[in-house]
Amino acid sequence: MTTDPYSPTVRELFAAPAHAGLLEDGVAVLVDDQDVRVQLSATVAGDVIKALRFRAWGCPHTIAAAEAACGRLEGGPAAGLLEFSASGLMEELPVPVEKTGRILVLEDAVRSLG
Repeated sequence: MTTDPYSPTVRELFAAPAHAGLLEDGVAVLVDDQDVRVQLSATVAGDVIKALRFRAWGCPHTIAAAEAACGRLEGGPAAGLLEFSASGLMEELPVPVEKTGRILVLEDAVRSLG
């Protein structure tokens, strides 16, 4: 039995977040709640999310979830921002139930970009 609170996927996404940063020419939002701060910036051309970046101040689960969300949404339709749900990330990573509020801060930030 392992006592490691982080799955291999969380560790991988946390260690090498490809979407970390801020797009200077993008639209940005900042959500600060639940002892977590998530800033997202995006550039959209037509109906396509051309680039999506994040800055997150929180636990490894929050940072990994932000990376996973950016990876999923980038290149997809802009409507995906409004439809984004963090529930899939909660299962995929897996995020402990006591951190649900923190991951919902990410969901709020993504939907605010839409």
